[in-house]
Amino acid sequence: MSTNGKSGKLRSARITAGPDRAPARAMLRATGLDDAAIARPLVGVVHSWSNVSPCNLHLRELAAAACAGVRAAGGTPFEFNTIVVTDGIAMGTPGMRASLVSREVIADSIELAVEGHCLDAVLVLCGCDKTIPAAAMALARMNLPGLALYGGSIAHGTLDGKPITIQDVFEAVGAHGAGKLSAEQLRKVEKRACPGAGACGGQFTANTMAMVLTALGLSPLGANDVPATHPDKRAVARRCGELVMDCLRADRRPRDVLTPAAFHNAARLAAATAGSTNAVLHLLAIAHEAGQPLDLEIFERMSRTTPVIADLKPAGRYTAVELAAAGGTATVARELYKGGLLENSPTLTGRSLFEELDAAPPAPAGQQVVRPLSAPLKPHGGYSILYGNLAPEGCVLKLAGQGIGRFEGPARVFDGEEPCFAAVQAGRIAAGDVVVIRNEGPAGGPGMREMLAVTAALVGRGLGGSVALVTDGRFSGATHGFMVGHVAPEAARGGPLALLADGDRVVIDATARTLETDADLDARRAAWQAPPPRVARGVLAKYAKTVGSAARGAVIEV
Repeated sequence: MSTNGKSGKLRSARITAGPDRAPARAMLRATGLDDAAIARPLVGVVHSWSNVSPCNLHLRELAAAACAGVRAAGGTPFEFNTIVVTDGIAMGTPGMRASLVSREVIADSIELAVEGHCLDAVLVLCGCDKTIPAAAMALARMNLPGLALYGGSIAHGTLDGKPITIQDVFEAVGAHGAGKLSAEQLRKVEKRACPGAGACGGQFTANTMAMVLTALGLSPLGANDVPATHPDKRAVARRCGELVMDCLRADRRPRDVLTPAAFHNAARLAAATAGSTNAVLHLLAIAHEAGQPLDLEIFERMSRTTPVIADLKPAGRYTAVELAAAGGTATVARELYKGGLLENSPTLTGRSLFEELDAAPPAPAGQQVVRPLSAPLKPHGGYSILYGNLAPEGCVLKLAGQGIGRFEGPARVFDGEEPCFAAVQAGRIAAGDVVVIRNEGPAGGPGMREMLAVTAALVGRGLGGSVALVTDGRFSGATHGFMVGHVAPEAARGGPLALLADGDRVVIDATARTLETDADLDARRAAWQAPPPRVARGVLAKYAKTVGSAARGAVIEV
């Protein structure tokens, strides 16, 4: 059993073997370990447990089951906790600036915990949005035997006999601001939407990225589909503890499975489920850590050639819980596989993706969540990559739920999310406007906040289909409407959005793949001055100085 190639020597021997390591062993004994436990492979079980939100609330219980699996398979587990920033709580506040930054901090902290103790293998348990790509980034970076397990989706709430999710709460805020919903009705939605543990239930960022982990081969097929509170989830965690030991024995490592084919498959699954546009940003970041070439055009190609076949929220009818009952990721992937739209790739189970799909149980008869390729919900995926004089490096257009492919209107320009949200709530945005929120990019935000509060408020006021939004920030996976995000280069670094003015005509054209204006931006360039940093010290300031373009995944570039 080895984590040093084929040397036959455990990596952890650096802290457990020989007379010089007596002090380390003495400290390990103080935790209750005996000679046999110290001599076994040492496995990190890292999780983002916190009681601040439902997304990660149950991860300590899953970690206990995973540790039991490691022990049963001959390893000694060590539990580590990393941080979480909960998007659903931080959304629309200055705290949202910490969200994307936390992706880097979580990946760094996993690396430091594992490397600092010379561990042999690692299992990462993750919950809501940034913990999932951070897990994949850390696994790719360290390239030790290991895998990831998503804690699972929350069950949907129920109000007046109908299922509701956190998406409904955000949209209810907009309806309340427009006078369409009373304070008491808003409170009822608030109290019923989130019934317990688990991450947001639609095909928002968490569930999109959980599916991505499976497509990349970093999670066993079916494991991430099991909802958070399902009785089988602990058994899944235990099995993952056993599987990480299998990876160690066979010397299977993340970069063995993070092939170009795996990234193509992940992009296809995101497109086929009309998933979160954050998948673009995060897959670029994971590819960066894995040393794999990946650019925005791959996402365009996969979306253009992949129909939407999963009827999932935010634009569809169902949540991840219903998808799990319909066979989960395997049902979606098998349909793409039958249609020749997937590429075979290895997985950390030791079997290829196609072998896993062949072995997976068939979808239940009569399930309505996943359509056949011959009768898709939409002929093309849920996003498109645009360029133009407003986005020379590219941007991402979210298409889910939209029947239109072109939008033209006057710009309503806001320097940040808060003044835009105030304008929406005050009724100062009209049908036909192109709302522009700038200086919210990776460096300018800093942290590239998601604009769910604004987009949900627009939907709640009945403007979701008649207003477009353009930003150098991001969108939540719960966002739906004609929305363009990740505009690069960002305004704070002199990108063209910095030169746009109220009233300028903006054209968004999905067919031509352009984001353009006829305003003379060059004439305004000489007068432009970079805005002062919003944060002068601390982690956000460090991030703003070192983060790269959204077109490259908004990774730290040093």
